Amino acid sequence: MAEKKSSLSESIKKLEDIVAWFEGQAEIDVEKGLEKFKEGALLVKASRTRLKEIENEFKEVEKTLEE
Repeated sequence: MAEKKSSLSESIKKLEDIVAWFEGQAEIDVEKGLEKFKEGALLVKASRTRLKEIENEFKEVEKTLEE
């Protein structure tokens, strides 16, 4: 029942794609822009959570080395 965690690199790639989309628009459709912004916000939140998990995993490994 383990939930598949989105990899950090996948999230970063998706964020880069969103930034590229905004940069590539001569005129931004407000509705589409809002959709992209919301997607980006969710990706940032998920990335922060995953970074915290990775940090905790490093700390656990470090503890085993100190024993």
